[in-house]
Amino acid sequence: MRDMKAHLEKLRTDAAECALIRDLATDPVKRELFARLADHLGTLAIEVEAAIAATLDRGGTSSRAP
Repeated sequence: MRDMKAHLEKLRTDAAECALIRDLATDPVKRELFARLADHLGTLAIEVEAAIAATLDRGGTSSRAP
């Protein structure tokens, strides 16, 4: 579970960084690229968050030691 939460945080951070780059980009092509990346990473974060919630709902825990 700890790994999933770490990946979730990394996805959120990467999405925020892409959004910042998008906002600072002056080249329209780069702006569009980083907008798509930010959206995609945000979607992945939502999916990982749902997977974590589903695991917790099933009473599951990480198979790795803390």
